[in-house]
Amino acid sequence: MDEELRSLTERVRSESGGAAGYERLVTTESTDELAALLTEPGQPLWARELAAFRLGVAGDRRAFESLVLLLNHRDPPRCASAAYALARLGDPRTARAAAALATNELRVAYALHPVRLLVELRAPEAVPALITTLRRRLGPHDPYRRVALACVDGLGALGDVRARTVLNEALAHPKLAEAAVRALARIPRQR
Repeated sequence: MDEELRSLTERVRSESGGAAGYERLVTTESTDELAALLTEPGQPLWARELAAFRLGVAGDRRAFESLVLLLNHRDPPRCASAAYALARLGDPRTARAAAALATNELRVAYALHPVRLLVELRAPEAVPALITTLRRRLGPHDPYRRVALACVDGLGALGDVRARTVLNEALAHPKLAEAAVRALARIPRQR
């Protein structure tokens, strides 16, 4: 069992309160059973999350919609497990969905994991979405510095020259300056 699945199962075991279906969801090899649970009415969130995670890690695209909803959840551990599963799902819609969540100004408080997922995917949508998100975070009293820092680090990791302008703007922000210097050092110089 990998670390992400172990962490999820420990958290979900606690949430399930010892429900009878918990062990079945952890041990079943049937992707059809897991997928059916995602559309079955009345299922608790912990069960849907566990089923979606297991399907996503298995590469079963029936988990896509559930995982995207969890990626935008208010609970960071749910976002983290959804991002992990989405990165392994292999669905071509993932980057577009993550970019939409990362740039949604009404949900910026939950953008950290979509930003990190975009960096991991290295998809064409990643750099434009991170630039947009970071630019919005550069206001003087923006409370979402963790999101801004993830964008700076991500843009450095992606090494795309289009990020140079916004990273130079980030240098003026004390909490981002050091990370911006590191990110700029990773971007090739234009000739």
